[in-house]
Amino acid sequence: MKTYTLHLLRHGLTKGNLEGLYIGHTDTPLCAEGKEQLLQMKKELCYPECSFVFSSPLKRCLETAKILYPSAKPIVIDGLIEYDFGEFEGKSAEELFEKQPLFPRWLAGEKGVAPPFGESNEAFAKRVCSSFIKIVDGILKTGADNAVIITHGGVMGAVLSNFGLPEASAHEWLAPSGCGFSVRITPSLWTSGRKFEVIREIPLTTETGGNYYDGWDYYPGESDDDFDVSQYLD
Repeated sequence: MKTYTLHLLRHGLTKGNLEGLYIGHTDTPLCAEGKEQLLQMKKELCYPECSFVFSSPLKRCLETAKILYPSAKPIVIDGLIEYDFGEFEGKSAEELFEKQPLFPRWLAGEKGVAPPFGESNEAFAKRVCSSFIKIVDGILKTGADNAVIITHGGVMGAVLSNFGLPEASAHEWLAPSGCGFSVRITPSLWTSGRKFEVIREIPLTTETGGNYYDGWDYYPGESDDDFDVSQYLD
């Protein structure tokens, strides 16, 4: 049976990542360190080849795509944008623990709790998962068997925790900047149970294997789009 491979990659470093701030919808670019790091990783390591690149609309993802896949024209999917942190945006956890009584409840994943003027965890997961399902269904429809999705840490966590095997929480799927996971989509497993297999961490130290980011320190950090991704795939 034919299977399909998707590669989920987190964008490169931003100033907010280095400062440990919650950055969601703010359209911040990669910082100089982030660009330099991605160029060095691309030179020394093995990023997967692909037929198509999907991206969040934010600069930090599009800039990452340009560095890692300069010949590709990214297909921008609005639903891949990071969490809307509302009044938590641009603040550190320390500041939020001190000034926002809702923050500990939101951080603990309490149902229905959302940052003031931001998304709830449920709304975020629904938005992200709906967009991801449309991407996968479009890929299956067209037979494009190898693609990259460049997005955000929160988005990757939502996708992997909802669809990934082995099952793990979103926090357990955290990846450093410029890194991520390859997943294998088997049509029968996907259509019957909306599940895929997580098969490796990326990038690799060699073309045949060897995970790069083992031992790395992690850099802290509404309506669904109505689209049919197959229209973009020729």
